[in-house]
Amino acid sequence: MVPSAVADDVFYALSNSTRRQVLEKLSVGPATVSELAAPFDMKLPSFVQHLSVLERSRLVTSTKQGRVRTYEIAPEPFAVAEDWLTARRRLWEARLDQFDEYVKSLKEKESEP
Repeated sequence: MVPSAVADDVFYALSNSTRRQVLEKLSVGPATVSELAAPFDMKLPSFVQHLSVLERSRLVTSTKQGRVRTYEIAPEPFAVAEDWLTARRRLWEARLDQFDEYVKSLKEKESEP
């Protein structure tokens, strides 16, 4: 079972398209705040709030050298989302398998003389 608070933080962080785009950029490699903020049309303080959400969810980590803060992706928390989604998928696959068996049994009964 996925710890609820961790899953909440991860799904909250992933719920925003700006944060997902930042994660996509970081999947290529580490980047500075200014590199990450460049494609977005928003003020830096607003953008930094998105980075804070990502860091609180532990999807990214940052290091600071002088005045430059660099972010990199931390892949481990993605497993929380993947585990939750996998559990839901298995549940629905089992339900659909049961429904399929039920439909097959109905068809077999209909075809009996």
